[in-house]
Amino acid sequence: MKGMRKVLLLVMVLVVALSAFGVAGAAEAKVKVALVLSGFLGDKSFNDSAYEGLERSIKEFGIELKVLESKVPSDWESNLVAMAAEGYDLVLGCSTQLQEIIANHAPDFPDVKFGIIDGVVKAPNVMSAIFAQNEGSFLAGAAAAMFTVKTGVPGVNPEKIIGWVGGMDIPVLHDFLVGYKQGAAYVDPETRVLVSFAGTFNDPLKGKELTLAQFEQGADIVMNVASNTGNGILEAAYEAKKYAIGVDLNQDETYPGHILTSMLKRVDMGSYLIVKAVVEGNFEGGKILDMTIANGGVGLTDMSTMKKALGDKFPQDILENIEKLTEEVKSGKIKVDSYEGFQRN
Repeated sequence: MKGMRKVLLLVMVLVVALSAFGVAGAAEAKVKVALVLSGFLGDKSFNDSAYEGLERSIKEFGIELKVLESKVPSDWESNLVAMAAEGYDLVLGCSTQLQEIIANHAPDFPDVKFGIIDGVVKAPNVMSAIFAQNEGSFLAGAAAAMFTVKTGVPGVNPEKIIGWVGGMDIPVLHDFLVGYKQGAAYVDPETRVLVSFAGTFNDPLKGKELTLAQFEQGADIVMNVASNTGNGILEAAYEAKKYAIGVDLNQDETYPGHILTSMLKRVDMGSYLIVKAVVEGNFEGGKILDMTIANGGVGLTDMSTMKKALGDKFPQDILENIEKLTEEVKSGKIKVDSYEGFQRN
């Protein structure tokens, strides 16, 4: 009987030990990440790109993810503070519009790690990811300026007019615009750039309306820099039998034959790298991930969708010139201007 009790006691100790090991192992494996958006998923652009980086993190690291979407700006602060208070290992703010909120609240939660996409917060528990959208937009502006005189392409008029439609009138979008204008002027100083801000990232109808107005003013290609509002920009290009340039993700297939190229802004890479740093114990507060043309953080798609749609009418010289310009920006031969109101460091 005594022997049986000893055996049972040993079994119980072993079970408890294994359970404790299992709990500890699970806790070690499950890094909890909260993604706080200033809008919604489904924009096929900025927010969806950030989410792609976290989907990759789920597959590779087994993180636990919670996504908080926002209908109105008043949600931003409450969502972010709630996630920090719940003890998430990483609270990732996905928008330059969350920069000030993180800067204000990160000191209140010194044991929580924060990330900011598209902005810089200098704090010991915050990592930042910014992008050289001015460089990517330089290439987009150059491509648009070359394209707008290709009258052999259906729907292209001889006028040297291109368009640009943005969401909110904020510094990071002006950084896009500075590069776009510079790229267009580099190709042809006579190129006129029409500019509109929708005042929102979540109104496709407004994006469509502004884009159609630019087509009526003579533009035959318009760049989308507007998240969900941008879905209306792309739709306008399709319906008007005109052209657009996508943004953030590869949007070329949205309306094949009407999207010349997309300016890739690797938000997915930024979100993934911040999570990776947390999981691997390499998180550095105050560190800035600067995503540029040189390290693959921004760039243009290869235009293969447009090439397939246009066939012999595809202007191959645009692609060749863009490849050359890309290398010149990479090497520093071409220096792309930045918007002075956008914080880069």
